[in-house]
Amino acid sequence: MSLQKLRNIGIAAHIDAGKTTVTERILFYTGVTRKVGEVHDGQATMDFMKQEQERGITIASAAISCNWNDSQINIIDTPGHVDFTIEVERSLRVIDGMVALFCAVGGVEPQSETVWNQADRYRVPRIGFVNKMDRTGADFHAVVSQMNEYLDANAVPFQLPMGAEEDFVGVIDVIKNVAHTFEDGQRIEIEIPAEYKESSKIARDFLVEKLADFDDEITELFLEEKEVSYEILKRAARTATLKLMITPVFTGAAYKNKGIELLLDAVIDYLPSPIDVGAVVGTDVDYPEKSHTRNPSCKEPFSALAFKLINDPYVGQQTFIRIFSGEIKSGMPLLNSTRGKKERVGRIYKIRAKDREEIESAKAGDIVALIGLKTTKTGDTLCDIDNTILLESIHIPPSVIELQINATNKNDRKKLGEALARLSNEDPSFHARYNEETDETVISGMGELHLEIIVDRLKDEYNVDVEVGEPAVALRETISNEIEHKYRHSKQSGGKGEFAEAVIRFEPNTGNGYEFVDQIKGGVIPREFIPSVTKGIEKTMSEGILAKFPIVDIKAVLLDGGFHPVDSSDRAFQTCASVLFKQAFAKANPILLEPMMKIEVTTPDDYIGNVVGDLNKRRGKIELMRRFRKGSQKLSGFVPLMEMFGYATALRNVTSGRANYSMEFYRYEPLPKSVQEEYMKKQAEKDNKNK
Repeated sequence: MSLQKLRNIGIAAHIDAGKTTVTERILFYTGVTRKVGEVHDGQATMDFMKQEQERGITIASAAISCNWNDSQINIIDTPGHVDFTIEVERSLRVIDGMVALFCAVGGVEPQSETVWNQADRYRVPRIGFVNKMDRTGADFHAVVSQMNEYLDANAVPFQLPMGAEEDFVGVIDVIKNVAHTFEDGQRIEIEIPAEYKESSKIARDFLVEKLADFDDEITELFLEEKEVSYEILKRAARTATLKLMITPVFTGAAYKNKGIELLLDAVIDYLPSPIDVGAVVGTDVDYPEKSHTRNPSCKEPFSALAFKLINDPYVGQQTFIRIFSGEIKSGMPLLNSTRGKKERVGRIYKIRAKDREEIESAKAGDIVALIGLKTTKTGDTLCDIDNTILLESIHIPPSVIELQINATNKNDRKKLGEALARLSNEDPSFHARYNEETDETVISGMGELHLEIIVDRLKDEYNVDVEVGEPAVALRETISNEIEHKYRHSKQSGGKGEFAEAVIRFEPNTGNGYEFVDQIKGGVIPREFIPSVTKGIEKTMSEGILAKFPIVDIKAVLLDGGFHPVDSSDRAFQTCASVLFKQAFAKANPILLEPMMKIEVTTPDDYIGNVVGDLNKRRGKIELMRRFRKGSQKLSGFVPLMEMFGYATALRNVTSGRANYSMEFYRYEPLPKSVQEEYMKKQAEKDNKNK
């Protein structure tokens, strides 16, 4: 099949907007499934994990292929819950186009904004689909208005709904000037009913006017007041969509089988093929300042990005890859250019959700799973051994919540360690560490639901029964003052000694992570030991000093030092840098950082005062209050995660159960001094108790 006929798309939205239901209908209409799977029955093809079926939500992104109008569509159905935002992030890195789903009642919700911003980061062209037009309170035009106001989407209706709620009967195709009704899941094309002709004309004039901004031919016809043909409009609309100038908006009701075939047509008509996306740009493995390109062609050297890992009980680890160029065959040797390791492809699978089909080869544009890779992780580049390239990796958000767990059976400790290693390998936003002082395992992730799912999987998939402690916030440590410090490490133990000396200036590096600058002159520290210095600092940063939390946002400038021709070694310089950093850190006014969450609360007007008052008690800051719909408002602001445990119950109590909320990670901010002192006091008491 020609690459021009391939579409790699993602379906993404806020939780409960109907992503999985839309995907199930797509699979039904394209002939992949003969029976529609329903989320509420736990029978959805794409939600095949036990935890997904029990909760009726998508947790892991799933991939599947289908065919429509002589074209192939590879679909990635992504989660809507913010705790699984890494799944959306890695999917967006490898897709070419996106269907952004919006609930006709809920409109633009918090996770809709998060997904939209993620798509902006990767410059993914997208179309909008306003779902659930059959629901009470559905308002198509309000959603389009919100897309423009909150997402700056330049949303343009390409369809209009005929009716709403229980009276939703069909859609008007604004470009073609026809209408479609749906009876027993069958689409019937009709002439636009008389009562909709005026609104349809206004919508078409608006569409023509919008496209005239980007197309000279349409501008000329528009100024001459001549009719603009469907073919000209479609061509201009496709170009404008691919260049992210407009967002075409379509509508329907997936659960009632209304509008899905037209959405499939829109995917083919307006979203890009790999050819439209063009060459992928990467850097040289040895010279990062030098760039390389790979065109979407089988004739180019092989390049691909690993975007997901799954441990399958039957075939072992599956590594999902998106191929950007070249071709791959079973048994072929590859280079993991991210880690500088050679890999060999065992088997290649085309994935259909939980099912798989073994294939001999795959080529540019394909999304497949490989069996047999040993060292490849999420975000790694795989390429031709003789034509290396390093592609942009995947942004991984920081974990914000921790949980202490222990195997209930001491014999299961080894099994627990192995299971956690596999889970963290699969999910880069999940971390696990063992605390030797308290003899406890600490796991950290994106939220309470994220860790709840991990604990469930430990019990169900790995047969490890665990005891779970109270959730705690994953803090970070940093410095607030600049300091220069010198330390000499000298140790004699009868045989060969250890010697290393360094002078390092540490500076706050807010929001920019860890940075190391080498200003050594004259060889006072040999070149081979410079990496040892930064290794020693990084190891200590990962362990923490003040309260055993990872240290972030520090700039280390290596100024001076000394060495011994016999006693200096990698180990000596690592030890020297570690001790030096600990001493300097204590003098640089160390502080704790806490995760601040972006929160959005939807509440009836009657309870605004209660909601604001409760958030103020939690050290929250309200930034914006906006009318949501008649009788209710949306509050947006920021609140420390530390204060938000049990908030769902509290919100129910102060609003008689009529409000709802969503949160997502915003950034780390300094813990107020009084709160830090109280926290450190409690930690000291806990540590004394454990001794």
